[in-house]
Amino acid sequence: MLASFRNMFRVADLRNKVLFTLLVIAIYQFGTNVPIPGVDFAKIEHITNAARSNGIIGYLSLFAGTGLSKAAVLGLGIMPYITASIIVQLLTPVIPKFDQWRDQGAVGQRKLTQATRYLTVGLALMQSSGIVFLYHSGRLFASSGLSAAQADLIPDFTWPRVLFMILVLTAGTAFVMWLGEMITQRGIGNGMSLLIFSNVISAIPIYGQFIKNDRGWLGVAIVVAICLLLITAIVFMEQGQRRIPVTFAKRVQGRRMYGGQSTYIPLKVNQAGVIPIIFASSLLYIPVLLSNVIPWSTYRNWVNHNLLNPIDGVYLVVYGVLIVLFTFFYVHVQFDPYQQADQIRKQGGYIPGFRPGPPTERYLSRILNRLTLPGSLFLAFVALIPSVLLRSWHVNNIPFFGTTLLIAVGVALETMKQIDSQLMMRNYQGFLQ
Repeated sequence: MLASFRNMFRVADLRNKVLFTLLVIAIYQFGTNVPIPGVDFAKIEHITNAARSNGIIGYLSLFAGTGLSKAAVLGLGIMPYITASIIVQLLTPVIPKFDQWRDQGAVGQRKLTQATRYLTVGLALMQSSGIVFLYHSGRLFASSGLSAAQADLIPDFTWPRVLFMILVLTAGTAFVMWLGEMITQRGIGNGMSLLIFSNVISAIPIYGQFIKNDRGWLGVAIVVAICLLLITAIVFMEQGQRRIPVTFAKRVQGRRMYGGQSTYIPLKVNQAGVIPIIFASSLLYIPVLLSNVIPWSTYRNWVNHNLLNPIDGVYLVVYGVLIVLFTFFYVHVQFDPYQQADQIRKQGGYIPGFRPGPPTERYLSRILNRLTLPGSLFLAFVALIPSVLLRSWHVNNIPFFGTTLLIAVGVALETMKQIDSQLMMRNYQGFLQ
């Protein structure tokens, strides 16, 4: 591993990509600690310490880090972008124009990306408006035991100041979206996933301090052992795949003969990675945020007791079902059996034992469903069981332990694979060999 790191920094362009990625992450983390002009700075530290692990702030910190509780310029993080991505992907099979763009390849993907950007700005405007009013009302920190006067971060609540703060939060979201795209284009790994990864990693020292205060060093050692076991299981599942053989018939073009070779289609057990976890968490975040805006006390109490309690039966069922559904949805969006079968047929290939066309499509669909089911159940298991175990052990300060661990390990593996492929292209030994 150390030799691989040395090899990684020997290649100039790869070294520049890694350093560029680290620089962008550092800029993002700096922005999550710069408060918005116009807030009461004296109250921020007190509120952050009181609400760091409770209520809606603990829930939203999965994607925004500590920036939301600090009323930071980049406080919204990439939450609007994730929500916009979910909406666009859900509407792609429904809206004919989106479906047409998806079939246009790279050109259509750019159009879908542009639509996602515009939707992100619109959602950021709505969410930042709600967040600013919640900063003033104090309801955002109500579940942390703070009164409305103690949690009011905007005592001088005037319309020019409110519009300015909404504009700053919206511009911060657009800037974070741009940072993520810069990492994807000029750095290493998926930019949005790495920004979430940085939020998760930055919270690890805080989680360790919580465990030490509750259970001492023995508790820290036990949690570390559980983490190692879960990481081993996650890596094992991430590497598992089913290889579907494909044979290409010989064909003559001009005076040359092509084809006549065999290859395979690698289908991973966890084909979707950590995307279903992110989708499910961000979708559950919407009713949680609305509970602080909608004045219905019944709805607000239901959300606080069910969607913010990780060991509640309703939360476990809803979160687990969403993970399974999003896994199937995302896998079938990324790997469409019809398109794959049609592409194999056009290239003159076939799967041994199955005729090209509909028989190949049905075979791929059956194999994909058989692989996706255990993968989705594994994701739901790892996301939910650790939180239940920690709560049964009376460790209540890290309610989303399984989710954060899945995101951290999944993003790290995907990034390492990209670095590994870059090293293998240059005849260096990679991380995963």
